[in-house]
Amino acid sequence: MSEVADSEGAEGGARVRLYGTTHCGSCRRAEALLVKEGISFEKIDVTGDDDARVALIEAAGGRRTVPVIFVDGRAIGGYEDLVRLIDAHAI
Repeated sequence: MSEVADSEGAEGGARVRLYGTTHCGSCRRAEALLVKEGISFEKIDVTGDDDARVALIEAAGGRRTVPVIFVDGRAIGGYEDLVRLIDAHAI
């Protein structure tokens, strides 16, 4: 399932995609942080979706844990990596 967050970032800003599951605390924290910072993102829930999970693992270079956050098509890591990018004003 894919949904786009209501929070809109700056026009022309980075394209952010957050892959996660419904029972993942770090996924919820990452989503809340993106909303708080006003960064527009697409949320993709891979809970129970084996095809989406396989595609995610391939796109993330074998990473099997969630969340996996992509910025402009590049996997940047998980929640802590997102925090570092936001703190550095790199997103």
